[in-house]
Parts: sequence; structure tokens; C-alpha cells
Amino acid sequence: MGRIRHFVREASITLTLALGVFLGVQAWLTRATPQQWAPEGTLAWLLPDGTEGRGSWADLRAQLGAGADSPLALHVWATWCGICRAEEGTVTALAADRPVVTLATRSGDAATVRAYLRQRGLPWVTVLDADGRLAAAHGWRSVPVFAVLDAGDRLRHVTVGYTTGVGMRLRLWATTLWWSSEEK
Repeated sequence: MGRIRHFVREASITLTLALGVFLGVQAWLTRATPQQWAPEGTLAWLLPDGTEGRGSWADLRAQLGAGADSPLALHVWATWCGICRAEEGTVTALAADRPVVTLATRSGDAATVRAYLRQRGLPWVTVLDADGRLAAAHGWRSVPVFAVLDAGDRLRHVTVGYTTGVGMRLRLWATTLWWSSEEK
């Protein structure tokens, strides 16, 4: 019995330390993230059928049918990012039943990103951020980034690095529970 207690204690300490390191790294990586998702000016985006659109963030949100009351998942990625490739199936599965917008940062022009999405079979709504300015304006220097936008387009649950499908869905669920449209 003493060995089991010792193992449980050691495992608890190890898990606590690992969680502390993980949370510390996440806090450091997201330290410059503002509270508000605020893309300024005209955005260019690609729809799942490959057509290109232009307009404001509000125009895109309206086109998606993502109501002001529902949270929206934001996935920031790049064509050259291996971890982003590992998340592609997870993001695609999430987008099948939840509103998701992706941001292709430092990945080239519309034709390059469109070709990548087609080649990989990714039916994503993708905002184009060819020079990385939009990601940098939100404090993101690394990819992938996963965040949830609440009803007021405030950034919630921002994480940098690989995020599991369960993690993505839990973040959307938590945002629905804790940050309702009444907070606008």
C-alpha cells in the first residue's frame, strides 16, 4: 500500500508541475493578445467553394450566418506549419457543426492559399493575412493559434500550439456558458 501511495503522490506532483509549466508557457505566448478581435479595414477571404470575398469583419460574420449571439472559433494557421497540418482534420470536423473562421497568416496570396486548401481538401472559410500583419496586431508570433470570439468579438480561451478537438469544443462550450450576449 505504501508503494501505491508513493506512486500516486509522485504522479500528482509531476502532473501539477507539468500543468504549471504548460499554463506558464501559454500565458507567455499570449501575453500580447488584446481583449478584442479587431481586424481593421477591408479583409479578403476565401469561402469553401474557392470564391473570394472582400469587406469588413462584420460583413464576413454576416455572410457566415454566425449570429451575434453565438461564439465563433478562430483558427490561425500557416501553409508551412507542421503542427497546423496535424490539426487540419480537427478544425475541419469542428467546422462541420460549429462556426469557424481560419486565418492564413504569412502563407501567400489568395491563389496560393486557395491551391493549398484545395490540395489538402480543406473546406474552410479563410481570411487572408499574406504579410502577417493581422496576426501580429493581435500579438501572435507563432502558429497555430486557437481562440473563441464571444458575442461581442472579445477573444476568449486563446491558446498557441496544438489544440485537441475536445479542447476546441470545451472552449466553445465554456464561452457559451460564461460570456453570453447580455455582456455586449
